[in-house]
This record gives sequence, structure tokens and C-alpha cells, in this order.
Amino acid sequence: MKVILTADVKGLGKKGELVEVSDGHGRNFLLPRGLAVAANAQAMNELKNRESAAAHHQAEEIAAAKECAQKLNGKTVTIKAKAGTAGRLFGAVTVKEVAQAIKQSFGMEIDKRKISVPEIKSCGGYDATVKLYKGITADMKVMIVEE
Repeated sequence: MKVILTADVKGLGKKGELVEVSDGHGRNFLLPRGLAVAANAQAMNELKNRESAAAHHQAEEIAAAKECAQKLNGKTVTIKAKAGTAGRLFGAVTVKEVAQAIKQSFGMEIDKRKISVPEIKSCGGYDATVKLYKGITADMKVMIVEE
């Protein structure tokens, strides 16, 4: 018996998957508990529609990430910070400040968890990597100047 899972079932599969189960298991356990629906023509059509919609959304996200990567790649963001003697900063520049500088400079809202920079405790230039999507990154420079 083929069923489409409506919830994650341990040992069988994840929600939305088409699986083959024994007739007894399907009729006596999965269907009465609402863990699955029978794989008839209507259910199969809905499954295909959901899968194609998910693929379309993923393609849109990848295209948007590539566009952002092109805009950010090789660019420089300048951040002003208070510094003491020899260019040492009072405190440090965090990824949150880098994300705000990217938003101000390029108008792109990027989550601070997707930005990786080394520890910034003095004025100068630093390399930053922005992970926009799985496998899509942008390399940019962060310039720290004295306020």
C-alpha cells in the first residue's frame, strides 16, 4: 500500500514523502491516527504540486542569493570607531555593526549569523565572508577607520 505521510514517522520517513507500507500497518495504524493519507490520484497530484512549488521557491531564493553575492563581492564597507593610541579600538567591532554597515551602504538586510569576520580590535582592513545560501558566498572587505 502506498501512502503519503502527513507527519514525520520514525522509521518510515518525513512529512510529505511517498512511502510503501504493508496494508495492515497503513489501514490500522497510519490512516486512523492521521499520520498518512492514501496515495490516490488526488493526493498524488497535490504532492506533485507541493514539490514543484517548493522547487520554484528554492530557485527564487538561489537567484536572489546570487544577485546579492554579485552586489557584495569585492566591495568595501567602512566603519568608523573610536580608537586610542596606535589605532587600537576601544572595545571591538562586532558582526552586528558590520551587518548594519552593509545595510546602510548597499540597502541589503543580512543576518549577522551569516557574516564571518576575524576579531576586529584595531583600525585597518579585514576580510569578511557573507554566506548567503548553501554554497553561495560573497567575499568583501571591512575597513575600520578612526572616528
